[in-house]
Amino acid sequence: MTPSLGTVVVTGAAGRIGTIVREALRNEARQLVLIDRDPLTPQSPTERVICLDLANLDAVVSAFEGADVVIHLAGVPDEAPLANLLNGNVLGTFHVLEAARRQRVGRVVLASSNRVTGFYPVGKVVDPDDPVRPDGFYGVSKVAIEALGRLYADKFALSVVCLRIGSVEDSPDEARYLATWLSPRDCAGFIRAASTAPAVSFVTAYAVSANTRRFWSLDAGINLGYTPVDNAEDHAAHVPGAEEHVDSRAPQGGAYTNADYSLKHI
Repeated sequence: MTPSLGTVVVTGAAGRIGTIVREALRNEARQLVLIDRDPLTPQSPTERVICLDLANLDAVVSAFEGADVVIHLAGVPDEAPLANLLNGNVLGTFHVLEAARRQRVGRVVLASSNRVTGFYPVGKVVDPDDPVRPDGFYGVSKVAIEALGRLYADKFALSVVCLRIGSVEDSPDEARYLATWLSPRDCAGFIRAASTAPAVSFVTAYAVSANTRRFWSLDAGINLGYTPVDNAEDHAAHVPGAEEHVDSRAPQGGAYTNADYSLKHI
């Protein structure tokens, strides 16, 4: 395949989503620059690996030299003390955006989360334009990175796409995932579209598979150029609790909205 992308930088490349992106874009990018704190080994002539901590702004600026697209996946992945989330997610994203500005990167894709709206009821289909309702400190940190992305788009004309990523699993294995599942194939599709969609200033979109039970709008992602193809309902027969009634007033974040889920990190 002839590469359709230029130089693509992926932060958090050793993680679950980073691995999916690496495999999907390896043959499409002229060069794939893989950044992580954990060591990685190049698996093709197009790959280059850099071991660094995003806390080091100068190192991030250097790593982004020549980048056409930055896909920012690194960060604290779940509920944690707020100080850790501010340092790992918010400050890290600031360094990514600032390095992208200095290096004149054409597009930055930020990994946000569905948990920025976890307190909406399951009976409502949420659109990215709806006010945020984070379900914990992790969700708050993702609200902040979306705000940083918006600031860099408005103030510095950086092209930014925020993807509110669903539950990335090979297949759904719990009842909530019947609504929130994002298949690896659809994950790659959304990130590819976010990286290549033309004429983007700032966009926020939910990245979720075409699940029958989903409670997030697909419109913004489709407008970026990707329509998901997988549906968690195809796996429902094998998911425990799939047939149990769900109160339409229950929060979309499920267990993440419980007070104890956050209190243990205070």
